[in-house]
Amino acid sequence: MTAGPETRPMQLPTAREHPFDPPTPLRDLAAAGPLHPLAFPDGHIGWVATSRDLARVVLADQRFSARQDLRHLPFENPLGEDTAAPMLPGMFLRLDPPDHTRYRRLLTAHFTVRRLDRLTPRIQQIADECLDAMERAGSPADLVQHFSLPIPSLVICELLGVPYADRAEFQGATATMASLGSSKEEFMAAMNRLYGYFRRLVAAKRAEPGEDLLSGLVADSDLTDEEITGIGLLLLIAGHETTANMLALGTYALLRHPEQLAALRADPALIDGAVEELLRYLSIIQFGAQRTALEDVELEGVTVTKGQTVVISIPLANRDPEQFHDPDTLDLTRSSAGHVGFGHGVHQCLGQQLARIEMRVAYAALFRRFPGLRLAVPEEELAMKTDMAIYGVHRLPVAFDPA
Repeated sequence: MTAGPETRPMQLPTAREHPFDPPTPLRDLAAAGPLHPLAFPDGHIGWVATSRDLARVVLADQRFSARQDLRHLPFENPLGEDTAAPMLPGMFLRLDPPDHTRYRRLLTAHFTVRRLDRLTPRIQQIADECLDAMERAGSPADLVQHFSLPIPSLVICELLGVPYADRAEFQGATATMASLGSSKEEFMAAMNRLYGYFRRLVAAKRAEPGEDLLSGLVADSDLTDEEITGIGLLLLIAGHETTANMLALGTYALLRHPEQLAALRADPALIDGAVEELLRYLSIIQFGAQRTALEDVELEGVTVTKGQTVVISIPLANRDPEQFHDPDTLDLTRSSAGHVGFGHGVHQCLGQQLARIEMRVAYAALFRRFPGLRLAVPEEELAMKTDMAIYGVHRLPVAFDPA
């Protein structure tokens, strides 16, 4: 049934009984209707949307705001209940039009399909070099350390103009900021470290520009150094953290479903559909997107009042049985068109085509190089990222035979 005002709000659960499925209480909630009251840790009472259609409606409706100063978090805020994360200029993900439009328009040309397709040979080279290094390190090896993290990190660093040698400056800080267990002091120290690093980098680009995206923003826009710093931070964090988790978790899922992996090996042309299905099936943005009502809005016969935050559960929307037949089954041959793994509306992921190319190249290269790839530890020893805003696996020890 559809939720009503008398329904008791629930808190957003995080514990998973199965590594690839949303938490059982959420799945039960989705089966009862598309919209339900949600109790937020700061005391706010908002809503959680669980269906694909409702997710698209809320994400496309400009009566709902993405602004950071309006939203409530469905998990404990490391900065405290009354403190919002600092909003840096240029962080357009948390802005509404027209401010969001201004920044996004400056970046769109850098993320066109044609332009990103030209990066494919370089991405293939990076993947092959990572596999070479993993093979030299020997079996077993941690796939996260040797493969899934360095590939998107190298790609986004080259695209932005960030020296990959400085990866220790951002990978550790990013992980701290994404951890639900970080203290206020740890979170702010990580953010300040990242901001200081990028601020110095942008100043260096202004003094001596190159051929990269950050240099292009310095030369071809009227953006301030603070705005370019915010844009760069957002693209760097989004550009490596999400794809890295998809590559590792997707590999684990395929190893766990050998019949699907066998089908992909037998028909490499399945790779495009396989990437879309993995995006649908895994849905690593585990807490979903949040939107706050700017006015009273009726959804599913319920009034979402001005100021209430709606959490769009991406994992549940992508398991909607009204949209995807047998949604809890991984099926690389299905059409996963219409999934919301990259969001929807004006905030739909700017780098989605880059992520798709990275996954297509990386999965194909990995399973081509190591046809006998297998887990090197029992599954119960794998530590899943239920403690992180972006879901995945902390480490993925794999064994392989020399190529």
